[in-house]
Amino acid sequence: MAADLGLIAWHEDGRWNLSPLTVVDDLGLIMDSLKAQRTNGGALALVSYDEDFFIIVRALGSHMQMMISDVTYAQDSDLAAELLEILDLPFPEDDEEVQPGGDIGMLSDLGISAMEIEALCHDLDLFPDEQLDAIASRLGFGEEFREIFEMD
Repeated sequence: MAADLGLIAWHEDGRWNLSPLTVVDDLGLIMDSLKAQRTNGGALALVSYDEDFFIIVRALGSHMQMMISDVTYAQDSDLAAELLEILDLPFPEDDEEVQPGGDIGMLSDLGISAMEIEALCHDLDLFPDEQLDAIASRLGFGEEFREIFEMD
């Protein structure tokens, strides 16, 4: 995969529903798409940016939680820099190592701990879409995720 891809997932009637995101390069539009999904369990946006990093955004009512797999991409990506600004995180130094940022524990109530997310972010053998595939699989919608992203 060498493109920006994203989807929205929401839990309703005991199962996950997924829909591709049409716009992945505008945080405001991603958040608006999440808010449009009126569901008790909230909605998630999983977005992979090229072979660089991923973000997860979660809407629970009007509350938004966000994370990025590697804050160092804020030096190269306007979207990553905007996310760090929204999260009020410091801009990374040139020599910083891979470091996830934001609310990496946001999926704990869904069965994925912050430690698991951090371990995935530090696994440099996986591309961002593969990291998101692992998260989607743990959440219970891996097969549907792979169908939308046309992954084998």
